[in-house]
Parts: sequence; structure tokens; C-alpha cells
Amino acid sequence: MSHTPHELAEEFPDKIELMRKLRLHDAHFARLADTYHEINRAVHRAETQVEATDDTHEADMRRERMWLKDQIAAILAREAA
Repeated sequence: MSHTPHELAEEFPDKIELMRKLRLHDAHFARLADTYHEINRAVHRAETQVEATDDTHEADMRRERMWLKDQIAAILAREAA
């Protein structure tokens, strides 16, 4: 288990400018990115035991974060093409 936050800028360092543009002009992308940020912070707080949660809830949050990241990656790939 990693206690490192998985920020989008770290996950997609070569797509930072594209993500900024999409946040401004694509409401769906902005919503996905905002939700990713919220769940990512919740996972990080659970990992570092700032907020207590059970293993099942933490695993569910990790799955949701991965799903969101996959959706974001697909949009970035499509827009970069």
C-alpha cells in the first residue's frame, strides 16, 4: 500500500496543459477530475489513518479512483489524438 497521493498532475505529467484546457471547456471532464480529486484525498486520508475506515470501504474507494482515472485517461488519449 502506497501512502503517496496520486494527483492527476503526477499521473499524467505530459498532459497538464490539456487537463487545464479540458477543465475549462469540458464540464464532464471537469466533473470527473473533481470527483477523482475528492476520492483520491479520501483514499490518502484513509491510508495515512487521518480518517478511520474499514478495509472494505478503502478498497471500494480505490476501485472508484481507478475507474475515474481510466475515464480521465481515455478522454486525454482521445483529445491528444
